Amino acid sequence: MSVSRRRFKTKTWYRVSVSAFYFAQGLVFASWASRIPDIKNMLNMSASQLGSALLIIPTGEFVTMALAGYLVSKFGSRLMLIIAALTYPLALIGIGLAGSLMQLYAVLFLFGVFANLSNISVNTQAVGVERLYRRSIMGVFHGLWSMAGFVGALTGALMVALSISPTLHFAIVYALILCIALAMHRSILPRDAHQKSIDENQQKIFTRPDRYVLVIGLIAFANMVCEGTVFNWSSIYFEQVVATSKNFVRLGYIAAMCSMTIGRFIVDRFITRFGHINVIRFGGVTIVAGLLLAVVSPSIALSTAGFLLIGAGISPTIPICYSLAGHSKKMLPGVALATVSSVSFFGLLMGPPVVGFAADAVGLRWALCIIALFGVTVVSLTFALKKQR
Repeated sequence: MSVSRRRFKTKTWYRVSVSAFYFAQGLVFASWASRIPDIKNMLNMSASQLGSALLIIPTGEFVTMALAGYLVSKFGSRLMLIIAALTYPLALIGIGLAGSLMQLYAVLFLFGVFANLSNISVNTQAVGVERLYRRSIMGVFHGLWSMAGFVGALTGALMVALSISPTLHFAIVYALILCIALAMHRSILPRDAHQKSIDENQQKIFTRPDRYVLVIGLIAFANMVCEGTVFNWSSIYFEQVVATSKNFVRLGYIAAMCSMTIGRFIVDRFITRFGHINVIRFGGVTIVAGLLLAVVSPSIALSTAGFLLIGAGISPTIPICYSLAGHSKKMLPGVALATVSSVSFFGLLMGPPVVGFAADAVGLRWALCIIALFGVTVVSLTFALKKQR
């Protein structure tokens, strides 16, 4: 076998392995998101209590963000990815076993911690593989995460139809993730990417981020507010506002995940043609259009169409932000990704509980109008990003 063929085969396996772990990570989160209504009903939670519970996951992610960046930069993303693949779905089982609000809060915090470690390590792996290909492929990786979300949503609906408890559902997911980890752990990229242009002083694990990375983080923050709203409130919106039957309450979530998946699989070609900034702007406009459509006319058909638009608008921004941050010329990939994640996860930290508290005050329908402002913010910040670039 020639050297070029061996290199092609090797980088292909790296790509397959990273793709599998993206899918596994998305499946774990989607399994939780698809059973939120069941967990809410099981513990008799109000909208405010659910909002507080949803606050716990991003809190766990945020408070350990610097630690995750340190661990990935210090010990490598390969080892951290394997550890996260074993612990992240294990916390999922704990959610199903929670018998009180306090127990649920504790497990959700751990769920956020391991989700964060998985997120930083798998995206650091993706940056390294993208360097090998020397072109944009980050969108496809995140598309696989979204595809897993779509599969997880359909699986969740099936589990509900079969009257399978969340605990058993989550145990099945854990067994599947374990099989993926065992099959793919030998094909993980062994070393992380380090740019030669970064000098020794800038290769510190704890370093002050430059303005370029911070702007990327703010764009990701506004987008994550919208994404978190879809994940955590779409099923509740269809249950309470659209007032559809039990079998269709996850329709908005499924619609958004479907369009998000398709968008991320095709976004790389649009980036090549129109550029990163223009693609982000179009996504922000589409988010606003989808939210307003769902709010103005909350019928099952138009609300589903609205969430389709929201998913399409959300789809390109996070892959682009992670790719731009991971290729920073001033920060190590793991540190830059941790910085962007730290800023962006404020979106998950703030968005869902804000919707919950606003829903108690003015109703869930009008609470979503607030989220449309963050779609406008995505568009506005692209001008600052263009200036920094």
